[in-house]
Amino acid sequence: MTRETNAQARKETPVFSGVLKYFPDALAEVARVSKAGNDQHNPGQPLHWDRSKSGDEYDACTRHLLDRAAGDEFDTDGQRHMAKVAWRALAALQKEIEGAQEDAQYDAPAIVRTPDEVKAYIARLNEGAE
Repeated sequence: MTRETNAQARKETPVFSGVLKYFPDALAEVARVSKAGNDQHNPGQPLHWDRSKSGDEYDACTRHLLDRAAGDEFDTDGQRHMAKVAWRALAALQKEIEGAQEDAQYDAPAIVRTPDEVKAYIARLNEGAE
């Protein structure tokens, strides 16, 4: 995390009063999902985000959202689908902020910033289709 050093900018980023105080129960559920995922994918290792095992944020987020929309509150591992949606959304946002979000499966940028980038991306897709 890049820590803001400007006092006014820090005051305009109320992490505690603007996020933690709003969603304490939801964030605790996301933390449980994080630990369960680490225990599943990195057994015996300290809690950490192994990004090599986490590259399909959009697809996974959508799958869990669809499962919840179908009426399933909990996944087969006992974790809430919506907590998994939140974890995946946070992972995608973190990567986007870092500028590292690249969906290798589709070779598509997670964020397209200008119309020229959209045109270039569509041109690349069309070249591959021929």
